[in-house]
Amino acid sequence: MNRARPVRRGKAAVGFLSPLLLAPSPAEAHVSEQAFVLLLPTEHYIVSGAASVLASIILISLTPESFVRRLFTPVEGPAFRIPTRIADASSVLSMLVCAALVCIGFAGPRDPLTNLLPLAAWTGFWIAMLSAAGLIGGYWRHLNPWSGPYALLMGRSSPGMLRMPDRIGVWPGLVVFALFSGFYIADPAPQDPDRLALVASSYWILTFLAMLVFGGKDWLERGEAFTILFGLISKVSPFGDWTRTAFGFPGWSLVDPRPLSTGLGAFALLALGVGSFDGLKETFWWLGLIGVNPLEFPGRSAVVVSSLFGMAIATAALFAVFLTALWLGSVLAASGMARRRPGPGELFRAFAPALLPIALGYHISHFTVSFLINGQYLLAALGDPLANGGDFLGLGQIRVTTGFLNTRDSVQTIWLSQAAIVVAGHIVSVLVSHAAALRIFKTPGRAALSQIPIGAFMVAYTLFGLWLLASPRGA
Repeated sequence: MNRARPVRRGKAAVGFLSPLLLAPSPAEAHVSEQAFVLLLPTEHYIVSGAASVLASIILISLTPESFVRRLFTPVEGPAFRIPTRIADASSVLSMLVCAALVCIGFAGPRDPLTNLLPLAAWTGFWIAMLSAAGLIGGYWRHLNPWSGPYALLMGRSSPGMLRMPDRIGVWPGLVVFALFSGFYIADPAPQDPDRLALVASSYWILTFLAMLVFGGKDWLERGEAFTILFGLISKVSPFGDWTRTAFGFPGWSLVDPRPLSTGLGAFALLALGVGSFDGLKETFWWLGLIGVNPLEFPGRSAVVVSSLFGMAIATAALFAVFLTALWLGSVLAASGMARRRPGPGELFRAFAPALLPIALGYHISHFTVSFLINGQYLLAALGDPLANGGDFLGLGQIRVTTGFLNTRDSVQTIWLSQAAIVVAGHIVSVLVSHAAALRIFKTPGRAALSQIPIGAFMVAYTLFGLWLLASPRGA
């Protein structure tokens, strides 16, 4: 039988203000997330999922090159661009909504499950909106809360006071995302409404000031972490990132003769590493490793240092293993090649995009239960945003239920759905990786050889992701 229990943690959907915010403070967060322990024979599903990925690797290696090219060739639609005025208006509206949420965070109830700001940030933004980007594409470029206000104040194409050198690339945004990740992974109370309101408002202000200094478009595309993240994830969508009107097989926008920059590739790996460690740090295995009794979790304040250290080590390990797999693949494939063997940078830029479907699949599956529960709290808070007994949605009082976690059949359905999403993400990644290998190594035989180490990496990561879903959690 599965038992629901409170879990004191949340996912920050706004920026990181300062390392000082990691200082211990009273934590009021008690969000219900992946808060049950599966007592099902999950080892069968885990092995079956990994076997599916392995079988797909073998089949894809035997697939004609022409089929792979057709698979990732989208159907082009009529040229269409959202009118500038509409995009600016939606951005201004988004900014006003953010401002209202910040006010509610400061003035509303202290309980994160009734205050609209934490629910909108954690459940609405970080879970639902990021997942939606991977399904419907690049809508965030028209909905971010900065471009519209900047266009009204400075003009859409107004340059900044300074110009960032091209060689810097997106590394400022990667640093911002790393700081944000440290906030939501390790901060003692990331769901506290006051704390979150301070971080959200400060991040908006600092981002807007950076746009004034470096130029609005330039900073959003190179320094604003969420614009970069949403742009990358949207490339997995069948609709692409909306830079062209097209529809095709998921991930077609990742199969591009112009590979991602090194910085964007590093961003993709960082997103995957942080997401994976976010699940790992709650498992009995990790808590036992750092000497914490999972049945008597002392609170997030007690594991700040270990969480930050673990996130750094996990991400570095992911980079090391992935780069090693790329190098081994190139050694196998490049033997006897007339041209020079591809360099590490070329390989990294070509194959890093293939990890984005894995990151998206794990993000959706990891937060499925959280969304099913906290989505109910979010709906209730939307109906009564000031917590004064209002009913703006006309739905009456919403009674939050976790009854679907109390029966074997419903939990098995949820877990199988989560597992299917993880496996599907890995299969799309295998296809994208094989398409990249065909582009780099030219012949199907060499492309297949290059995929042996990368395929082993993906099968191992499938096992790891499915194990995370089924592991008992104590934090």
